[in-house]
Amino acid sequence: MLQLKDIRSVYFVGVGGIGMSAIARFFKYEGLHVAGYDRVSTVLTKELESEGVSIHYEDDVEQIALNYRDKASTLVVYTPAIPDDHTELSYFRNKGFDVRKRAAVLGLISSGMNSVCVAGTHGKTTISSMTAHLYKQSEVGCNAFLGGIVNNYKTNFLHNANSSYVILEADEFDRSFLHLSPHFALLSAMDADHLDIYGNKESINEAFLEFVDRIEPGGVLLHKAGLDVEDVSDEIEVFTYSIEEKADFSAINIKLIDGLYQFDLKSPFGTIKGLKMGVPALVNVENAVGAIGLALLGGVEADEIKTALPAFEGIRRRFQYRIKSEELVLIDDYAHHPEEINATLKSVKAIYPESNITVVFQPHLYTRTRDFAEGFARSLDVCDRVLLLDIYPARELPIEGVNSAMIAGLMTNKAVKVVSKDGLFEELCREKMEVVLTLGAGDIDKEVPILEEKLKVFISN
Repeated sequence: MLQLKDIRSVYFVGVGGIGMSAIARFFKYEGLHVAGYDRVSTVLTKELESEGVSIHYEDDVEQIALNYRDKASTLVVYTPAIPDDHTELSYFRNKGFDVRKRAAVLGLISSGMNSVCVAGTHGKTTISSMTAHLYKQSEVGCNAFLGGIVNNYKTNFLHNANSSYVILEADEFDRSFLHLSPHFALLSAMDADHLDIYGNKESINEAFLEFVDRIEPGGVLLHKAGLDVEDVSDEIEVFTYSIEEKADFSAINIKLIDGLYQFDLKSPFGTIKGLKMGVPALVNVENAVGAIGLALLGGVEADEIKTALPAFEGIRRRFQYRIKSEELVLIDDYAHHPEEINATLKSVKAIYPESNITVVFQPHLYTRTRDFAEGFARSLDVCDRVLLLDIYPARELPIEGVNSAMIAGLMTNKAVKVVSKDGLFEELCREKMEVVLTLGAGDIDKEVPILEEKLKVFISN
């Protein structure tokens, strides 16, 4: 096994993944040679290329540069989304290279630092990004490896050589978070998800509890009130957070003013009055309570938090306004689980209670659609109109009988239609539009800028 000091080159199989790209940026920052493969060119891969990362888009060993073929100085990092029979991955394995999963490399990088790990089946990207922002805008400072592009910094990687803290998004997929050793850990949700990996809800719960067991002695667990977290080690402190229940960290006196929330925070450190959000949505108030809790635990001052919180500009594809005008509102969000969709729609309805709401949803994965079709139907039923795109398969092969029409057939609201990407804009314009949401974790992000430009022309005419 290579040590960090011995690594001269790093090759990424699946470099365009949001978690992979943060690590690629770290090694590039450290002055190493960084290159990789990905299946398709995206906004993120183009950004990496502009930063000096060499990327190709064919599974072809011949395109691997010579300096990445020295196993004595090259670390190979891969994402579990890459199939085992991938030609380049097989080449490195067969040649005896040090080949490691992304999560194992993240564990290696963060070893010896104060890891602030944010876990949960949803909310973790926003909470970890908010937390990183609060730390960065304070005297404490931080390093960060995030699962989203923070609009303030236009990146998912932050570096501060003078800070001992590293903020990490702890991903439950493929049990990746079990490679981490948290000093502080936050747990936001333990809903059923990734059943293709875990099989059932009980296995998911067991994995999260195993993650909690990895918290260092003297560390802290901060979890959303109401989660079933028991038998925690006596060697760690446990706190709760919430906006709806009694908790150690809680938002009180919540007010919606001009589309943004203001609140006071009650905590074991005292009450912080007059906090203002910089991003919309009630769910983000709860996310902020968790992030502020982690910041206070790490020594960030209340005045620093009051200044930094309203300056947080959000994350790419997390309740992101693309159009905000009197004629039309277009919001883009990564929501791809029924509970995430519920939270997003609840927030939209709070801000626009009298508006007609149209949702464009692209289901993500055949297995997730199969397992949660009824949940998706219930979530989407509250909308005025729903347009469903075909399922984004990602790493999966089709499953017979599983498609977007499956969701439509379970909905009681009949203002639902399965449409193609090519026909989406025309279908949208057939009926009244006031608030339009684009939801999903697949390649719908490529359609959003196109849709945005077409809608801007449409409303200008």
